[in-house]
Amino acid sequence: MSARDVVFPAQRQALYEQNRYSPAVRSNGFLFVSGQVGSRPDGNPEPELAAQVRLAFDNLDAILAAAGCTFEDVVDVTVFIVDPAQNFELIWQVFSECWGGAPHPTLTGVGVTWLYGYQFEIKVIARLPESASVQGGRG
Repeated sequence: MSARDVVFPAQRQALYEQNRYSPAVRSNGFLFVSGQVGSRPDGNPEPELAAQVRLAFDNLDAILAAAGCTFEDVVDVTVFIVDPAQNFELIWQVFSECWGGAPHPTLTGVGVTWLYGYQFEIKVIARLPESASVQGGRG
């Protein structure tokens, strides 16, 4: 079995190592990004929901950029929302600021009861641009 081709965003590797997971892995022309939350640089949650969602997108964007991607390369999105009946509308308003234009990626929304102190999490699969998919000899 080959080693995973892990992508770390700038200045957050220690946070991922502390929590024992890879922020993203390149494989077969795709980038699989772990769920991103609205965590501050120290790993604590942003308390206000709209700011938390924006920060989750900022954290996602940092990982995509580290792999040579943008949100335009995203093909599949899964979001997890604590108390979606209460929080969906506000979250969806923030989405419009971060989401980009059509055609949009696929989207699955999941209501959950707990996200380790967060209200929102987003995970994606992105298509790697040709120049990014061959880093490290793997693609």
